[in-house]
Amino acid sequence: MVQSQPSVPFTETVFKTYLAALIRGDSSRCLAIVKELIDTQIDIRDLYTQLFQSSLYEVGRLWEQNKISVAREHLATAITDRAMHLAYPRLFAEPPNGRKRAVVSCAANEMHQIGGKMVADILELNHWDTHFLGANTPTDQLLTHIEEESASLVALSLSVYFNMPSLIQLITLVRETYPGIKIIVGGQAFLYGGVDAVQSFEAVTYFSSIVEMEARIGKGIE
Repeated sequence: MVQSQPSVPFTETVFKTYLAALIRGDSSRCLAIVKELIDTQIDIRDLYTQLFQSSLYEVGRLWEQNKISVAREHLATAITDRAMHLAYPRLFAEPPNGRKRAVVSCAANEMHQIGGKMVADILELNHWDTHFLGANTPTDQLLTHIEEESASLVALSLSVYFNMPSLIQLITLVRETYPGIKIIVGGQAFLYGGVDAVQSFEAVTYFSSIVEMEARIGKGIE
């Protein structure tokens, strides 16, 4: 695992200021906060987990409680996507030549891709050459891409529990087509169940968080 760089203090005040701007759709304020954090050399992991992930979890909670609209939840996701790009000059500073290759994707019918994108970025930070295929990837295209890129790891993200059958079907096909490939899965959908089902497959590992995933890189998923 890549060693962390010294990180600037990440305060509750910064988080609350960012979250308030995110909820009201103030992209300029959100991007300015993220840029300032990056300029002061915040650890990219902290940026992703303590700011991006935590704020989106709170946005999701507010949506579930009918305190914000679907449109505002989608706007928060779009702003987060833009903010993540500000970290890319540091994230992709090293060339991918000779690195292990991972394919990261969402199952068919899964439209929420930000979690999968975060996984792909953290894998990049840990010296993986990562291909992120995005939301609602057709299964046949995913299987073809795995072969074309000679991937040694497949990471699958699921945010909506309703789509669990699609994920199970996808895991089944990947396992049948590529018996030896490592598969990791995660996402908010697993808060409602499904962990036992995915872990019943050989060489499939469920991670409850990006932090857990990164901590275990090099301990059986390489």
